[in-house]
Amino acid sequence: MEIDLTPRLAKKVYGGDGGSYSAWSPSELPMLREGDIGAAKLSLEKDGFALPNYSDSARVAYVLQGNGVVGIVLPEKEEKVLPVKKGDAIALPFGVITWWYNKEDTEFVVLFLGDTKTAHKRGEFTDFYLNGSNGIFTGFSTEFVGRAWDLEESVVKTLVGKQTGKGIVKLGGANLPEPNKEHRDGMTLNCEEAPLDVDIEGGGRVVVLNTKNLPLVGEVGLGADLVRLDGSAMCSPGFSCDSALQVTYIVRGSGRVQVVGVDGKRVLETTVRAGNLFIVPRFFVVSKIADPEGLEWFSIITTPNPIFTHLAGSIGAWKALSPQVLEASFNVDSDTEKLFRSKRTSDAIFFPPPK
Repeated sequence: MEIDLTPRLAKKVYGGDGGSYSAWSPSELPMLREGDIGAAKLSLEKDGFALPNYSDSARVAYVLQGNGVVGIVLPEKEEKVLPVKKGDAIALPFGVITWWYNKEDTEFVVLFLGDTKTAHKRGEFTDFYLNGSNGIFTGFSTEFVGRAWDLEESVVKTLVGKQTGKGIVKLGGANLPEPNKEHRDGMTLNCEEAPLDVDIEGGGRVVVLNTKNLPLVGEVGLGADLVRLDGSAMCSPGFSCDSALQVTYIVRGSGRVQVVGVDGKRVLETTVRAGNLFIVPRFFVVSKIADPEGLEWFSIITTPNPIFTHLAGSIGAWKALSPQVLEASFNVDSDTEKLFRSKRTSDAIFFPPPK
């Protein structure tokens, strides 16, 4: 499989005083198109407001930085206005209308990862804004808008032409609805505060986002996880055994990554840093070693309840095989096999640095 897996940074698509919208392009990261995956990032400055819109793709949103407000309208439902903060993951099924606002001094940054199988362009999100210079209102004639909403032409012209911003605007003293903490229930999960699914002292920690702790991911069709690897620790070589792609965004720190694919060929060996996005193809084996400052990443997996097989540690697939099979497979004697089996005896997928 000859395909470029090099990690990439997002590039700005549009923006202004209120903030910016950036995305990863399939032309630079071919695995986006190959895997039908979209990836983008919204950054809002103080008083930045992302106008109401919907996407052609189901997505998971993850708050990378700051505090903000998101308005969500599910099909045929009332608007929910959620306070969101760093570490929050929000499942956004098809047909969901959202708006985002930042009233704090700190920049508010949200990552979007999703499935583009039904999108207009493979590997890209297409967002449909309800208003603004590129909004739905501007495409219809004043006659159609007036008849649809039973409005006079003068009012229609004001509605259509008053908002000249595109996608993101900066508000001045706008009276937006106050967020309701109760609206968070069932809509979002904070991955930095949720119970840990894996916790290895000196190694790392994992929180898995699935249909048990956030049922809406079932409608999105994606699972996700937040992984925090301690300084110089290692994540065991492993692969998705249910034909899922793994799309990884580096949240913090840096580290080395190796990916091995078909015919035992190493298809990626690189250093990843905060802001990088890379994709591991189906069944390819990936392993990471954190630099001294540690490594943190957020991933989506293209199934809502992913299953992984790890190759090292006592839970690794190699240890499940009988000694005779290992001897024959490696073409080694029993002493070498016993040495191999005696190492990494803990139930772990993260390994602390050597002492």
